[in-house]
Amino acid sequence: MAKVRALVLERQHELALRDVDLPLETGPGQVKIRIHTVGVCGSDVHYYTHGRIGPFVVKEPMVLGHEAAGTVVEVGEGVTHLKAGDRVCMEPGIPDPNSKASRLGMYNVDPAVTFWATPPVHGVLTPEVVHPANYSFKLPDNVSFAEGAMVEPFAVGMQAAAKAKIAPGDTAVVVGAGPIGTMVAIAALAGGCARAIVADLAQPKLDIAAQYQGVIPVNVREKNLTDEVRRLTDGWGADVIFECSGSPKAWETIMDLARPGGVIVAVGLPVNPIGFDVSTASTKEIRIETVFRYAHQYERSIALLGSGRVDLKPLISETFKFEDSIKAFDRAVEARPTDVKLQIVME
Repeated sequence: MAKVRALVLERQHELALRDVDLPLETGPGQVKIRIHTVGVCGSDVHYYTHGRIGPFVVKEPMVLGHEAAGTVVEVGEGVTHLKAGDRVCMEPGIPDPNSKASRLGMYNVDPAVTFWATPPVHGVLTPEVVHPANYSFKLPDNVSFAEGAMVEPFAVGMQAAAKAKIAPGDTAVVVGAGPIGTMVAIAALAGGCARAIVADLAQPKLDIAAQYQGVIPVNVREKNLTDEVRRLTDGWGADVIFECSGSPKAWETIMDLARPGGVIVAVGLPVNPIGFDVSTASTKEIRIETVFRYAHQYERSIALLGSGRVDLKPLISETFKFEDSIKAFDRAVEARPTDVKLQIVME
């Protein structure tokens, strides 16, 4: 163990920048990484404001942060694909490689997975971390640390697009233009959708999403989403619906958005159980898919960033110094409609 400075969630509503003991020995199959950039995620903020997410409860001090990129400074025994000096981003969830879920390729739903900044696991808002080399991915020279730290949330969008089984030329609807909804739209377009109808209540968020070619913004305060989808699809409905808002109200009419044989991908997580229109889903033979984090999406996400086909830089709203980390989290709590992603730079 080593005593290092970190952003610590002491308890609900209380953050501190202080020294904390963290394991920093580089074992076999591991790499030590000097952290450069960390994104502020909604789950980090939720732990700060609510002290829990579902069954995960903050019972003791925890270091926050799980969207990160940095530089390898040391490699452990047996690591051959990375070396000191390599720029990497890191997948924050570590499964049991021998679990049934992992052996089925669904390691993201492994009950034994340990995930940065999910109680009681510490996150990475600290200068250095040790991580499995197999979950650390080299960044192309043309991908910045800031973009590398965006791979984690973008991987959620990639997982959603993969679960949808998009066909070239599909029309998508994305309900919710928050950080994840916008990245789902970008991933859907990269995955072959000809257009993505993005719906939200906040015009500033829609304006940000509308910067991307193929996005059609719909402000649901001003227009009825079902009517707009019918108009844009000549009454047929959209091929793919991504529910990213987590709002129970979205599910009241979501079946009306999908074409017969279409698919609904549940990305947002409602706090409580929701009503579900089985009759309409059945008569239209709508397929329902769900998303929990991601699996096997990091390399694909990085490849898209490196190719230039996906540009996530417009989604970075502001960058804070490590010493201003508490200020960054308090800004995130404000939930400004013009903010998509706040980041913290360690160096």
